[in-house]
Amino acid sequence: MNGVPYGVEFRPHPQVRVRFLDAGHILGSAIAEVRVREGGRERRLVFSGDLGQPARPIVRDPETVARADVLLVESTYGNRLHKPMDETVAELVAACDDTLGGRRGNLVVPAFALGRAQELLILLFELCEQGELSGLNVFVDSPLARKATQVTFAHLETLDPVVGRFVHAMRRRRLPFRLRFTATPEESMAINKIRSGAIVIAASGMCEAGRIRHHLRHNLAREECAILFTGFQAAGTLGRRLVDGARTARLFGEAVPVRASVHTLGGLSAHADRNALLAWLGGFRQPPAHTFVVHGEEHTAVEFAATIEAGLGWPAAAPEAGASLEC
Repeated sequence: MNGVPYGVEFRPHPQVRVRFLDAGHILGSAIAEVRVREGGRERRLVFSGDLGQPARPIVRDPETVARADVLLVESTYGNRLHKPMDETVAELVAACDDTLGGRRGNLVVPAFALGRAQELLILLFELCEQGELSGLNVFVDSPLARKATQVTFAHLETLDPVVGRFVHAMRRRRLPFRLRFTATPEESMAINKIRSGAIVIAASGMCEAGRIRHHLRHNLAREECAILFTGFQAAGTLGRRLVDGARTARLFGEAVPVRASVHTLGGLSAHADRNALLAWLGGFRQPPAHTFVVHGEEHTAVEFAATIEAGLGWPAAAPEAGASLEC
């Protein structure tokens, strides 16, 4: 497998030219612009892939596309809006101040190893730079998150400038907070001896497996502690049950009472919301001849297709599985 840089055209077939553009979703996510020549005529197909929400930590904003004959655009959050970033940041600061300073407990953060863990580190870095937070003691207790962080920060040319400042400070050991990545089980278990002042970021993000379950076991029953969820919690997961107000959680065969406070940050989604999707579509110089809304639940895709037609005046459709088009 060979990587291809953004913006560099390559030919998987003599009559096909492809170029990847930054989709701003997670590290390496891409919009595919495909030009197909047949019978002396060229068609341009654009596949949005997963588009990111603008102005998020780590990755840059999605690149715009000028034109397409056929466009396939995602619709994951095509029928809703994310909470504004400034409100999300204020909630993060309040959770840290209340838990670490006010109640003098620990803040346990279930987080996905790729993307969310790195975003949290950058947010905490910026907040400490700005004087909004101070004296933090942060643990990233996930071998996978540690490796994902190394890979992410090895590609500064594709990331927001703040990431470069963070990496520079980390390498010089001049971060404005104490940061430790744990590797061994013994290091992980040692964190649970800390009774106050720790921010523990660990996988899995929905609390279904991994080291996070050990940290929940040691902190859920303590009313001075807090659990901070930063991503979507699917139905049936422990994370979802905690968000929904469960009074107990079963961990390692033991019923653990939930006395810690539970917080949810609603604005850190890596997917573009309805307005961000419409803004990206607004970058086209003229409407595509055909626009198909894909990659979303059926009702969401249908609703977003109607939103495109109403808001942009383009014909758009949510195709059924197996549908085809000749053009």
